[in-house]
Amino acid sequence: MKRTEKPIVAITMGDPAGIGPEIIVKALDHKDLYEECRPLVVGDKERLKKALKVTGTEKELNAVEMPEKGAFSYGTIDVIDMRNVPADLPFGEVSKDAGEAAFQYLEKAISLANEKSIQSICTAPLNKEALHKAGHLYPGHTEILADLTNSDNFAMMLSAPGLKVIHVTTHMGLIDAINKIDVERQYSVIKLADETLKKAGYASPRIGVCGINPHAGENGLFGNREEEEKIIPAVKKAEEEGIDVTGPLPADTLFFRAKRGDFDIVVAQYHDQGHGPIKVLGIEAGVNITVGLPIIRTSVDHGTAFDIAGKNIASEDSLIAALKDAIELSPSVLS
Repeated sequence: MKRTEKPIVAITMGDPAGIGPEIIVKALDHKDLYEECRPLVVGDKERLKKALKVTGTEKELNAVEMPEKGAFSYGTIDVIDMRNVPADLPFGEVSKDAGEAAFQYLEKAISLANEKSIQSICTAPLNKEALHKAGHLYPGHTEILADLTNSDNFAMMLSAPGLKVIHVTTHMGLIDAINKIDVERQYSVIKLADETLKKAGYASPRIGVCGINPHAGENGLFGNREEEEKIIPAVKKAEEEGIDVTGPLPADTLFFRAKRGDFDIVVAQYHDQGHGPIKVLGIEAGVNITVGLPIIRTSVDHGTAFDIAGKNIASEDSLIAALKDAIELSPSVLS
């Protein structure tokens, strides 16, 4: 099926006290994005106006009530204006108001995606402490998306030049993560990795699976046989189904081998095991993709950066990379 129209990508503004507003207006100063998609900000018009002033960017702001009313023309930033940011909200501070606003932007974008009014969502960062202050007790974007789309089988995938990583567990303590890992979850994530890359055009994705312990347990010498009990049965099951998967392998060498080209994607067992190698490649280069949802969602792979918010220091590079992935993964739009 051939796309005949550019996809509408909803860009959620994230925490309005963070760098989200300014990296959005900086990203939308790149004319080539308008040649590939129809960008639509879900946020607060007045906050974007402040971001334009902070960055010295000259753009028109066009408030619309529904996506199809957007101008989608370079020089104009179309925004579904939620009008939910206090005029005196400072940059760089955790607040209940900002947490609530960030939640509402995502909730609105998910609603638009469910209605097929947009083709994908690209999220600017939110702040977990602010989110919790507002009463939304989620670990982060991924879990909100899963909850609001009634998704049970999902995973966080990070993508950077030369390296892709998918996570078995993410936002929880290390002891909790190890306890949470089981054969069913392990197999599910291997399967998601295979399906996701096949949709992206890989004929037979090569998947490398990290061990949990140093040296992947060294045949039981380290740990409590987590590799034997939690990983190996899942790998064998996936292999029997024809999936090209290898593991468990020592994480310290697996990421090197994947970057070298031996594997197309790495299955990381816990948050820092997967995030560390990606961020070594450069925070601006990383993209966060939630796989297993009924909608497409990509995100920057960095936080709200309160220490530099409102100072015109933050780079828009990760947001641009996330937008390009959202465009590439968007379903076809037919006229």
